[in-house]
Amino acid sequence: MQTHAFKVCALALLTTLVLGACAAQEPGTGSKPVPTARPTDLNCPRTSNCVNSLAGSGFSSLRFTGDAAQGMARLRATLATYPEATIVRSDALWLEVIFTTTLGFRDQVDFVLTAGSGEINFRSQSLLGHYDFGKNRSRITAFSERFAAQAR
Repeated sequence: MQTHAFKVCALALLTTLVLGACAAQEPGTGSKPVPTARPTDLNCPRTSNCVNSLAGSGFSSLRFTGDAAQGMARLRATLATYPEATIVRSDALWLEVIFTTTLGFRDQVDFVLTAGSGEINFRSQSLLGHYDFGKNRSRITAFSERFAAQAR
């Protein structure tokens, strides 16, 4: 009985160490650290676990009226409706958000406001693996709808 408990504990520890090491790496690369400053490039790597508001992903940027502070307030209000979302870094024109699925997988979403244009560009990508079963695409679709509804 104690041998089984030891094996379970050892497996849990090993899983935590492996997943923790992977989560600290840049999505899809397995070796580079996750950036700590506002991204200047929201392009997706060549994996199927990333979507963005740039050409080719099928998503438009989020649109808002008013100044950047109003756009950021609306963005934060929309994020507040997602209990699985945690804002980890931000400045006046950028948010880095981690969404954690019920199975514990983490996805990073970067939102970048363009001052004066009334638009927010984004990239949503898994932090582990190369395939997400469409989770980033479905999350951004739902998020875009909630963001638009906040304007009403």
